[in-house]
Amino acid sequence: MTKGYHEPVLAGEIIELLVRRPGLYIDGTLGGGGHSLAMLQELQRKGFDAGSLVIGIDQDACALSAAREKLAPFGENAVAVKGNFSQIAEIAGRVCGERGFDASAVGILLDLGVSSAQIDTPERGFSYMHHGPLDMRMDSGSPTSAADIVNAMSQRELASLFFRYGEEPRSRSIARDIVDYREKYGALSRTEELAGIIRQGQRRPDLAIKTLSRVFQALRIEVNRELDVLGEALDEGASLLCPEGRLAVISYHSLEDRMVKVFFADKSRSDWGPKSVGLREPLVKAGYRVVTRKAVSAGAQEVSMNPRSRSARLRVLEKLDEGVRCEPA
Repeated sequence: MTKGYHEPVLAGEIIELLVRRPGLYIDGTLGGGGHSLAMLQELQRKGFDAGSLVIGIDQDACALSAAREKLAPFGENAVAVKGNFSQIAEIAGRVCGERGFDASAVGILLDLGVSSAQIDTPERGFSYMHHGPLDMRMDSGSPTSAADIVNAMSQRELASLFFRYGEEPRSRSIARDIVDYREKYGALSRTEELAGIIRQGQRRPDLAIKTLSRVFQALRIEVNRELDVLGEALDEGASLLCPEGRLAVISYHSLEDRMVKVFFADKSRSDWGPKSVGLREPLVKAGYRVVTRKAVSAGAQEVSMNPRSRSARLRVLEKLDEGVRCEPA
């Protein structure tokens, strides 16, 4: 694996559930290219590579560079594109149009969260464990950093943010401590400043790590609009599938997983009209089905080798066959 990038989580399950025939595959969260590499290898092993294309999307320039190096041996079967996965339909349409390829996807993967390379790079400001600028931008060209948010929001807005996106029970007192610090010392600019404020306000040191994780998570979600863009990506990804095509999502915290679960349930639900009306068939039949009735988790062996997989939850949605299957170009 490329240095700094984690082993792909649930790679075996992704291969089994997604790679079933030739066609278009999209890795909406390319990272270091681990999942795309696994998909390309499986397509090659099954003899599907001649009719397949894997498009990888990421907004992180460093990740794209690492992934392009890793996927280079697969030539025209792989392309890495800078962008956000909320633009998945536009990117797929553009790339497939340039190559004369069918833009209906056989498989789409979204591996949510932050890569090990981002967390372990102090200059990116994602982690309370490293001293660095309070940044947290996945796309370094984005205008708003975590420092901008921490220094611009009111006490009430910060408390709401930490509770809504971090589910932090001490959100109000943490917000108050941040505002007091700003008034006394000026604007915050470093991860260690914010971590110090949180630690000093925590009466039980054994709970500090969980609190730090929740607050930093909330800020990261806000900086990168993660839940907003996830909603857009789910809509676009589902609409981009061809019949029998599948959308797989790996989430790492309850807010994301709940959002994915509700979206999949809505998509797979038929409309039977008012409960008082006894119908033999639904007014509108569901166009999708949930493949994974329960979220798939990593096994003990994978968790021991890759601790990041411990919190991973995989869910898969399939578009129902309407009598027309997409074929490779």
